[in-house]
Amino acid sequence: MPLDPLPFPPQTGWKKRCCLLPMAFRDMNARRHIGLQQLSSLALAGRTLLGPMKSCKFIVDESTNQSTLIGSAVRLIESLDLTSAAGQLLNETIQAQNKEFKTGMSTLLFLIGAWSNAVLECLQQNVPVSAIVSVMSEGLNSCCERVQCLQISIHDVNKELCSSSVRPNAFKSKTCQIGHDSLLNPQIFLYFQKDISAPEEVIPISSCSYQEDGCNSNKCLVSPLAGLGSIASLVKPAGDKSTSVISGSGVTTSSCNKLTHSRYFSTLGKSHFSSQQGNFQGYFSGQSADPCECYGFGHLAMALSHGNQASVKLLQSVVAYQQERAECSGSSQFNIAEIVTCCLLGLPENYSCVSPGFVTLVSSEQATVIKHFEDKPLRILLMDGDLTEQYRHLGFNRPCNVRTILEHPSLWEGRAGDLWLSSMLDILINFEVNLVLVKGNVCKNLMERCIANSILVIGFVTRDVLRAFGEVTSTQPVTYLTQLNASCVGSGAQVELWKACDGRAMDLGELVPVRIKVQGIPLLTAVLTTAVASKMQLIEDQFWTLVYRLHHALNDKNVFLGGGAVELLCLSHIQMLAEQPLQPANKNAVKEFHNPWLAASATEYKSVVLQALASGWKQYLSVVMCNTAKAASELEACTTVDHHLKKAADCGSPSAYILKEFRRGDLLRGGSGPFADHGEGLKVYDNVTAKMEAWRRALDLVLLVLQTDAEIISGPKRNQLLNSHMSSEFMFL
Repeated sequence: MPLDPLPFPPQTGWKKRCCLLPMAFRDMNARRHIGLQQLSSLALAGRTLLGPMKSCKFIVDESTNQSTLIGSAVRLIESLDLTSAAGQLLNETIQAQNKEFKTGMSTLLFLIGAWSNAVLECLQQNVPVSAIVSVMSEGLNSCCERVQCLQISIHDVNKELCSSSVRPNAFKSKTCQIGHDSLLNPQIFLYFQKDISAPEEVIPISSCSYQEDGCNSNKCLVSPLAGLGSIASLVKPAGDKSTSVISGSGVTTSSCNKLTHSRYFSTLGKSHFSSQQGNFQGYFSGQSADPCECYGFGHLAMALSHGNQASVKLLQSVVAYQQERAECSGSSQFNIAEIVTCCLLGLPENYSCVSPGFVTLVSSEQATVIKHFEDKPLRILLMDGDLTEQYRHLGFNRPCNVRTILEHPSLWEGRAGDLWLSSMLDILINFEVNLVLVKGNVCKNLMERCIANSILVIGFVTRDVLRAFGEVTSTQPVTYLTQLNASCVGSGAQVELWKACDGRAMDLGELVPVRIKVQGIPLLTAVLTTAVASKMQLIEDQFWTLVYRLHHALNDKNVFLGGGAVELLCLSHIQMLAEQPLQPANKNAVKEFHNPWLAASATEYKSVVLQALASGWKQYLSVVMCNTAKAASELEACTTVDHHLKKAADCGSPSAYILKEFRRGDLLRGGSGPFADHGEGLKVYDNVTAKMEAWRRALDLVLLVLQTDAEIISGPKRNQLLNSHMSSEFMFL
């Protein structure tokens, strides 16, 4: 491994060689570190996805000509053709952040690009790799400790938001509203009210739940559709045989579509995407413990939404329901495992709502079976694997003395397949099973036979849904039907066609939404609707992002000040460290580097490296301000940031200045923003752990690629360089 040029000649006899060595490394730096350049180029594609006012992108599959609207870095990276090693590492880093937090991926992607450019600039100035790694790591750790003072308890935040002038109607539509801000379906809610067995768990419905200000509930539901024109004609009640304009065959996503080029990736314009806002109707009412009727963490959810108005309405409904249930049962106030989503394509967005129970899509053939089941208790069976003949559980060991002749026989061509189908169907009929929920895939032929015998089988049910049904029905999931016994079959389940807010059952063509309910089940389904197929993935991603933000905030019990406050304090702190006078390397630094020259190198280049680290956060703030239209250009944004940095330095305590400006609402605030339309001084907050982990992952990836590139000597003059007299200055591993 070649070592970087020494910052000074250790002996006078090495003067000539030290003059040649920087020139050799400058020539090598021109050819090396391709990985950092690739990271910078890939991160540039997600520049407009940063901040609350994202400019969404269309991902077009050239093979099928289908498009999907995306608004997150994880969807962008999934759709790119990442063939390089740096691209694969970038994908793994973003996927790890998404798997653990479901938020912070856009920040992660941007900082990877910004710090890659910063490291490349340091290399152009011949800063040793060892100095870059040590100083940047030390600087980030120092920032993470410094910003702890900007954490606020979620209880203090909620109390402050409740006592402020901001009220839950900040997102209410200008049109007629009913009751509170929840989106629970009235017919479904009435059934759920009957489901609760304990009297103290009954959630009262106030007299204004269905009428308010002389407005009829049906009128409120129909009037938004009247202005939609042709969009309203896409909805038809069940039984209507007219042809639907939009097929309900499902939503096509491009998570598996690999693209090599798209004209949208290089566009940095200001054509912000504005999602269609429906007129959300409220049906869930009841007395809240808070005087402002925010349903516990409703205000906190709004402050974490970052302008995502549609999703925050749904989440507030979930929070309201779960809080009412928690007060009666003593359970957790917010349980993310009890939330599922169902995407309905073909309905206007104002039909989105929260329904107790499990809402899913079934085929039209299965829907005919459901019509015979309505208002009848069903016997339910849960399976935690695939319902196929070939399925074997994880860890299954095949007999060593058996030779396999045919792995997957055709079930419709052999007698053995017919015997399996018949035996499985006989088991279900003998135990009088009406409903089967399967975690994995279901055999198509078995599904057809079950439909003919009035048995409803639903596949691809998540583990959380199976667990919820198992708890309320005292049913244990089985792996194979041959394990079935009387204790594995539950009772009390009911299935019905899902009904929209106006009480009509929807027929979306090939797929029909149904609702499965059991008395006392805590499961909630967020029904997400849209008439635009390419927008479905974006709506679902936005909802889950907000859900996990609230989830992580409650787990952390603290939140960061949002709106750029934390990044501004990091920038101020790093600049203060960079301006400190140079000090000779101490004994600890010498011990860490095992070499006094390398320790002195880190000390000498500390200011340059810290300034490069600070440039990443400065670019972050500038781009966020431009994307939210708080600045006309990055130059204007940088000027605003410098102005705040100067005032923070003059104040003597940057954290106190930032906190004061945040409470005044003047911190990096312009004439527009995610809440500008409401005229409210709504404060914005961020997650603590997710944000700092995004910082660490970004810097770790950049430094990993930097050190990997530094260990590889390539180029046309590789052998010439290794065979030269300067090769003695290289150390090989």
